[in-house]
Amino acid sequence: MFDELRELYQEVILDHGRNPRNFRHPEDATCAAHGNNPMCGDTLTVYLALDDDGVIRDAALEGKGCAISVASASMMTEILKGRTADEAKRLFDSFHGMCTEDDFDMAAAEDADPDALERLGVLAGVREFPVRVKCATLAWHTMSAAMAGETEVTTE
Repeated sequence: MFDELRELYQEVILDHGRNPRNFRHPEDATCAAHGNNPMCGDTLTVYLALDDDGVIRDAALEGKGCAISVASASMMTEILKGRTADEAKRLFDSFHGMCTEDDFDMAAAEDADPDALERLGVLAGVREFPVRVKCATLAWHTMSAAMAGETEVTTE
C-alpha cells in the first residue's frame, strides 16, 4: 500500500511539474515577485491579482525549475485562488511546517484549510531530503514576498 501511495504522489508531482497550471503572466496582476533557489537553479515569478477586499482572484507563475519546484508552484496557484491574504499566509505556514517538521500534526493546523493541506501532502516527502525543502517552498516564499510588496526573494 505504501509503495502505491508513493507512486501516486510521484505521478501528481510529475504531472504538475510537466504541465504546470496557471503558467502565464496575467495582465491584471496587482503584485509579483521573483524567487531564486541558487542551490539547484530554480527561478520563478509569482503573480497575484488581489481585489479591493484582499481576496486572491488570480495566481499564476512563470519560470523554470525542478519537478518539485514547478509542481509546488502549480499546486499553490490552484489552491490560492479565492483565498484572502491571511488564509494564504496560514497555508504557507502550515505547508512549511509539513515540509520541515518531523512531528508536524495535520490536525493541529486547524487554522489552515485541511483539504488544501491534504492536497499539498504529496510534497511532504521532501522533509526527508532537506535540500529539496527549498525547492518545494520557493513558490510559497515568493508568494509571501509578493504580498509583502517585495520584488525579489531567495532561498539563501
